[in-house]
Amino acid sequence: MIVHEDFLRRAIALASDNATGGTGGPFGAVIVRDGAVLAEGANHVTTWHDPTAHAEVVAIREACRELGTHELRGCVIYASCEPCPMCLAAIYWARLDALYYAASRHDAADAGFDDSFLYAQIPLAEEARALPTARLLAEEAVRPFAIWRESVTKIPY
Repeated sequence: MIVHEDFLRRAIALASDNATGGTGGPFGAVIVRDGAVLAEGANHVTTWHDPTAHAEVVAIREACRELGTHELRGCVIYASCEPCPMCLAAIYWARLDALYYAASRHDAADAGFDDSFLYAQIPLAEEARALPTARLLAEEAVRPFAIWRESVTKIPY
């Protein structure tokens, strides 16, 4: 019988160890398949100099390498904290079956990790976003999609 709280406790332990060791932010994630831990990840944004090295993304990358696939159907992710928009999107893209988390994004904001700006920016029209955004070369940009559509060697995802 899978006890979700046990896997969440492991994610929280990874987050605590990471915070104690100074190797990254206080976030941890565990990916489970068939009741066993498949992969673990902790935040390494500052130590790896990689803004995408969030615990969930690190765990997803490890799990995909372990399975030799880009999809994690049949797997569940446990995160020490509610995933940020980037991590939530990665969880969807990886096709994980479920997400369980412990701390909320509000708990993270209280500790200085406030993603509210990102949540507010995402639904805005391009011209209203804080990041200047412009579409260029639209006609040229569709060529790779035409090649993809015709490819007999593509791996759909």
